[in-house]
Amino acid sequence: MTQVSLLLLFLHDTVLRKQEQSGQLVQPVLFVLLVLVSVLLYFSVSLMDPGFILCDTGDLQFTLGVTEDHQDLIQDLIPPSTKPLRQRRCGHCLLQQPMRSKHCQTCRHCVRRYDHHCPWIENCVGERNHRWFLLYLAVQLLVLLWGLHIAWTGLGSAPGWAPWLRAIGVLLAVLLLLLLLALVVLLLLGSHLYLVSLNTTTWEFMAHHRISYLKHCGADENPFDRGSVHNLWGFFCVWGTVVWEQVYFREGSNPV
Repeated sequence: MTQVSLLLLFLHDTVLRKQEQSGQLVQPVLFVLLVLVSVLLYFSVSLMDPGFILCDTGDLQFTLGVTEDHQDLIQDLIPPSTKPLRQRRCGHCLLQQPMRSKHCQTCRHCVRRYDHHCPWIENCVGERNHRWFLLYLAVQLLVLLWGLHIAWTGLGSAPGWAPWLRAIGVLLAVLLLLLLLALVVLLLLGSHLYLVSLNTTTWEFMAHHRISYLKHCGADENPFDRGSVHNLWGFFCVWGTVVWEQVYFREGSNPV
């Protein structure tokens, strides 16, 4: 629906169509390419493995093709622990769940560092695709804001309300739709960036009182929070599977 609305901008008397008709193709081509990038990101995030747990693993080492250099970098960020690592077994798929994972009833799999199941992409958002989901939201927001600017340039004038509405009725509907979608995407992107800066997930934020490893924590306490800078760096720049038990049971903590 978003992409169709954006392509309708070429059919009305907007700055995009004027540039196309005059042979100034730089901005129209860039706009179409940005729309295509958003479509590719959408399908990539939709089809990507969010971090499904498909079998029991005896060790909690870093997986998914992480190099030794990345392991050393991650180990430097995670304080050592002498306390035992605790895992629970999922009541649905009967697999051991690493900390911060959750079983998704829709996908019928446990997901590492589960954030939420997004009906927009028809997939879970988890450890492996969370970064790409935020990148998709950022590109989609840029496309929508650019589309709003283009649609605004097509709102001309007319001698009366009735002729004006007949002339730009479809374009006005597209403008309102793009405005609504831009607000939704802006709120989603802003809320996710805020949660990432706290090193928490949507599921942990919404169900803090029901999650076993967070029940003993206060409303404003997060055992995974290492400061906004470290949280953002770890999320965007450190790739691989993190052993969250080691972070949770670091020396000095006293979980129940």
